[in-house]
Amino acid sequence: MLISQVGNPDGSITVVVREEGGQARAVKGAASVYALAMEAATSGRSLKAVIDAKGLGDEVDLEEAYADGRLLSPITHPDAAHLHLTGTGLTHLGSAATRDSMHKKTTEAAEETLTDSMKMFRMGLENGKPKPGEKGVQPEWFYKGNGSQAVAPGAALTSPSFALDGGEEPEMAGIYIIAADGSPFRIGFAVSNEFSDHVTERINYLYLAHSKLRQASFGPEIRVGAAPDDIRGFSRILRGGAVLWEKPFVSGEANMSHTFANLEYHHFKYGLFRAPGDVHVHMFGTATLSFGDGIRTEEGDVFEIGADGFGLPLRNPLAIAGEDEIEIRQL
Repeated sequence: MLISQVGNPDGSITVVVREEGGQARAVKGAASVYALAMEAATSGRSLKAVIDAKGLGDEVDLEEAYADGRLLSPITHPDAAHLHLTGTGLTHLGSAATRDSMHKKTTEAAEETLTDSMKMFRMGLENGKPKPGEKGVQPEWFYKGNGSQAVAPGAALTSPSFALDGGEEPEMAGIYIIAADGSPFRIGFAVSNEFSDHVTERINYLYLAHSKLRQASFGPEIRVGAAPDDIRGFSRILRGGAVLWEKPFVSGEANMSHTFANLEYHHFKYGLFRAPGDVHVHMFGTATLSFGDGIRTEEGDVFEIGADGFGLPLRNPLAIAGEDEIEIRQL
């Protein structure tokens, strides 16, 4: 089941569900995806059971809503400060063509010659997929911001004036809510653009935290339930309506050095991230970047990312913010 949100002129939200390739319909009496998810977590029922109990109403044209700019992020929080955008990297094996050479490099090289990135990648290869009941190695982790940094499908991803780059990262994101008793519940997975500043990151790996404090977009639809083992998608950049760059991207545990469960555990092991009522959008990494192919994005470029089985593709144009005048004043 795919679930999404459409904004209405009066400020209300229409929750929309459909099967892949099927007709989208509004969920009767649903105030938001957040409200439905919290009801499911509180009542001990599945999200599908809650939706089935409410019933479906009018048909909804999602493509038309997308074109009109009415699609919202597929989950929002009434208080944006309680939605957390986070992520992890060095989790994917890369393409089949590079996998063998990557394994050879990380297993034959002397420990002292490896970069911190390669050490982290090797740790994932060795212990990122623990046996049931065991805990695997913790991954790289980063913070992107709260719900104020979440950009709706179709809206512009805005790069700060001080940024040295604004580039896409096509990833799968896990979508979670925290129940009243502090228990994390996964709603499902969505395509995401983990928008980042790769030039800043390249200067020094210790600048990774700075490079990730950027907006992000996810959706337009959440695939409710577990993710497939092998996810196949595409990432492209359009400039002036023409394709500037395009590559396939893969995800899912068949293409990763970590399990989703291991990555989830190492995020939610922190009590900070189990505050009742909070929403988490956690991005799981990628092996495909236009920046790696020498692409420098420009204002007006459009990022488009999609994956089989995850609904409509995610599209966002690139905007550049004007310079802020910042003055620190003494009280």
